[in-house]
Formats: sequence, structure tokens, C-alpha cells
Amino acid sequence: MQAVHETNESIRDAAVTSQVGRARLLTGLAQGGLLYWLYHASRDKVWPATDPFMFYPLLMLSLLVPVLLVSSLGHLNRRQLLRWLGAVALVIVACSLHDAWRRAEWRPNAALFPSFYLFAFCVCFFYIAHSLVLAGVRDGRRLAQYETYFESAWKLFLQLAFSAFFVGTMWAVLFLGSALFDLIKLRFMRDLLGKSWFVVPVICFAFSCAMHVTDVRPAIVRGIRTLLLVLLSWVLPIATLLVAGFLGGLLFTGLEPLWQTRRATSVLLGATAMLVVLINAAFQHGGMEQGVARMVRYSARIAACLLLPLTAIGIYALGLRVAGRGWSTDRVIAAACLLVAAFYAVGYLYAALRKGPWLQALAQVNVAAALVVLAVLLALYTPLADPARISVNHQVERLKQGRVTPERFDFGFLRFEGQRYGRDALQELGSYSQGADAARIRELAAIAAKATIRSSYVETEAIIVGENLTIWPKGAKLPAGFPLSGWNLVQPDYGLPRCLREKSFDCDAFVLDMTGDDKPDVLLISNNGSHGAALMSEVKGKWQMLGRLPYDVGGCDALLQKMRSGSYRAIAPTMRDLDVGGVRIKLESGEFTPSNVCADLGK
Repeated sequence: MQAVHETNESIRDAAVTSQVGRARLLTGLAQGGLLYWLYHASRDKVWPATDPFMFYPLLMLSLLVPVLLVSSLGHLNRRQLLRWLGAVALVIVACSLHDAWRRAEWRPNAALFPSFYLFAFCVCFFYIAHSLVLAGVRDGRRLAQYETYFESAWKLFLQLAFSAFFVGTMWAVLFLGSALFDLIKLRFMRDLLGKSWFVVPVICFAFSCAMHVTDVRPAIVRGIRTLLLVLLSWVLPIATLLVAGFLGGLLFTGLEPLWQTRRATSVLLGATAMLVVLINAAFQHGGMEQGVARMVRYSARIAACLLLPLTAIGIYALGLRVAGRGWSTDRVIAAACLLVAAFYAVGYLYAALRKGPWLQALAQVNVAAALVVLAVLLALYTPLADPARISVNHQVERLKQGRVTPERFDFGFLRFEGQRYGRDALQELGSYSQGADAARIRELAAIAAKATIRSSYVETEAIIVGENLTIWPKGAKLPAGFPLSGWNLVQPDYGLPRCLREKSFDCDAFVLDMTGDDKPDVLLISNNGSHGAALMSEVKGKWQMLGRLPYDVGGCDALLQKMRSGSYRAIAPTMRDLDVGGVRIKLESGEFTPSNVCADLGK
């Protein structure tokens, strides 16, 4: 049977010859021309790059449709090809328009590029869908044999992987050639590699060429696939032993250490995905039982049973995070992944416990799981289950219900990660009038709505600054009006102590008059040695960072001990500023070496 299948496959692949090859190479050149045009439009900020509702679909169509066309030529007839690529174009355009609508660019003169999530969604969705379509066409029916699905999916994966490898290798050779010519002062090669009119079309042409070569040499691809899967199958016993040991260890340690990591769900999902891949590496197309070592077969059956407890713990971990902090974009995506993982876990457990041929039910489970993944992906990237919509609605509801205080609510999330839904929610909160915290909610929403850059250190939940500060002298209090929240939205934030923006970072706060205006200022010295020390002062009714001490001050314990004991005072500067025609110019010190304050204190 296997021999007949390979013979029929060879006959079909013989059709993938010169005519198809020319069509594929022309497709690659056409793709390169389209992408070159779109690249220049985005660089020069001209149409269609100025209109995301036009640019997003054009870019995604230019990236994906030619690759699917190259893969389809020689395997789909004209009618099948038009129907399939038409369906592909409709999905891409719909999702691209949704991406453009939900992002609603807020940064002036920003590059109008689709989100990474759109690209990742399209790649995953169409890899699965295209594999299913090719398998169905090959068998001549809507639901193909599992062996055909297996062959189609792995062939496409290896084609894409080796095509990318070919393009990377080609550019490594070109850059090496450029370096060789540079040695003899010939720079034409370097100049050529810097020209977009050369780079973009050559990449697309080379990728199409590699896709064609790997398609007309299926025996080579099949041999590489077989070797790869055999090697992976022998990793399965090790992975099974490690996961079983982890689950056994939880019986002694409990789940508390797991929650403290704050990344339990992602790690558990990774372990689940690893086991699924390795189980399928051993199972292959379902007819390899006699050729698989007994240790690998036993490991595959045990691993299929381990998926359920891994997924259950992941669901519980995510449930705890959602109960404590609400839904976020990442948690919605994690929930979707856990839904797929649960489907695999239940199906694989059924296959492991079922009597009959070794794990034979995996075939049906894998095909059904592929359809589930397609449905979940499509839901995530449409308004039906948009992670931004779900997370924004839930977080705003928590705020309105008083389950989180305004100071602890992350308004920056609405501004920067909530997409259009978040910015619409900020506008709503800007006029919110219900409850005792309504005024504070309006104030913080207005601050967030005006922000243009989000600090790279902000956690998903805002902090109360006072919890991170130890006030000196003893008994002193922070000046009235000193902000206890919102520092994460202050821009620029260069040099701001991390205790103003992050949890788990502490500062000593010394209240004194450093500016000579008879108003108290705050000198913050980080206990973590970060950014030395910063002077916070009120200027024209607004608190801001006015200056910094040398960078090595924050790590000097001797200095901190003396200041905590009260051995400090503000003195006049050693050098005055310069007045030129009524314009005040501050002179900067010419000393760029460390202050050596600790050494001086020890004298």
C-alpha cells in the first residue's frame, strides 16, 4: 500500500516541471515588485501607506498569497486554485481591515504597519488550512486519509523551513562576497546589497526558487522528515520522564512555588505543546507501530496521559491570575491556547486508554484539533473573541465595581494595549461620574489619554509609590501634592528612579529644601543601586525630576547611613550660572569620572 501511494505521488509530482517552475519564479518576481512598491510607499509616507485600511490588506496579500500560489501550482487545477486563493484573499482582507480598525493609529507620523499578531495569526491559520486543502485535493475528497494529511503538513513545513534557510544562506554568501571585494577597494557589491530595488525582489525570487526545488524533489524532503521524526521520537522518553517527575514533585512541594513564578501557565503550555509534538513524532502517520522501539511506544502512551494534569494545572493557574487581576490580552490568548490544549489532552487520553492498535485514535483527534485551532484563531482575530475587547471590558468593569482602586488600576493598559477599545474606554472614563472615586478616575484617565510613550518598566497593574519609599528624617511626611501614582505615564522617564514606576524597588526619600525656595523637595536614593539619586521638586505647580547626583551614590552604604542619621544639609553650588543678555546658561561639570564619594567619606 505504501509503495502504491509513493508511486502515485511520484506520478503527480512529475507534473511539477518546467512550466510550473517558470510560473513559480515569475510569481516570486511579481511578489518582490509588489513588496518593493509597498516598502517605498511606507518609507516615503505616500499612498497607500498613508491609509491603513488600504495598506494593511495590500501588504498581507503580497506577503502570503504568492507563497500559497507557489505551493499550489502543479497540485490544484485552475478552478480549485481560484476558489482557494479567493477564500484566502477574503479572510486576509477581513482580518487586515479589522486590525486597521482596532489599532486606530494614535501616534503622529507613525509607520502604518500591521500588528505582529495579525502576521502570526495569518501564518498559523493558513499553514494549517493550506495543508488540509492540499491533502483533500490529493485524495480527491473533502476529508482525506490521515496519512495524506500527515504527508502534506510535514512537506509544507519542511519546504518553508528549508526555503528560509536557503534565503539566509544565500545572503550570507552575498555578504561574504561583498567583504571580499571590500578588501580590494571595490565597493559595488556592498552598494548593491544596500539597494531595496535589489534586496526585496531577490529575496522573494530566491524563496520561490527554493519552494519549487523542494517540491520537485519529494524523496529528499521525505528522507529528511523521516530522520527528523526518528530523532525527535527518541527525545520523547526523556521529556516524559521530566514531566512525570515534575508532576510527582508537586505532590511534595504543593502548588504555591508554581504560583510565585508568575509564568506558570506559559511554561505548562510549552510543556504540553512539546509532548504533543514528540508524541506525533513517534506516531507519525499511524502505521509505524512495528518500527517504533518499545521504550518509545510506552513513553508515548504515558505522555498522552500526562497532558491532562498539565493542562488542568495551567487552567487553574490562569484562573487564579484572572480572579486576582482580571483579564489581560495575554491571558485571553493563554485561555485560547488552554482550550486547544484541553482538546488535545482529552483526545490523547482517550487514545492512550483505548484498546486496539497503538494510539490509533490520535489520527482522528489530530484532524479534529486542526479544525478547532482554525476556529479559535479566527475567533481571536475577529470581534467575536478579540483579546483587547475582552480584557478592556473586564478591566473597566472591575474599576467601576470598586474591585480595584484608581491608583492601582493600569490606565496605561487602556491607552497602549487596549487598541481602539481601550482608547474608547478612556474617553468614557474621562467623563465618569458615579461613585466616590469618580473624580480620581477622571483625573488619571485624562493623564493616560495624553500620554504618547509607555514606560518599558510598567507592570500590568499600577503601583502606589508611597509603599516603595522610606521617609527621612524620621517622622517626616512627603510634601502635600507629591504624586503617589501616575509616574509610569511621565515622559520622558529617563533617569526616574524605578521605585516610582515598579513594584519591588525601594528608595530612601529625604525631605529637604534643595532649591532655596523655602519649599520642601524630595531626594530619592535607590536602594537597588539604580540611577543613583534623583531630586524631585515642584516647579510651577508640577512635580518633576530637577536633577541627579553622581551615578555611584546609590550604591554607597556609608553615604546612606550618614544621611539616615541626619548628617546632611543643602549648601550653595560651587559654581554660579552664566547670564548672557538675560538668558541663563547652566554650566556643566567637566568631570566625567565617578565621584568616589564612599572613599571621601572614609577619610
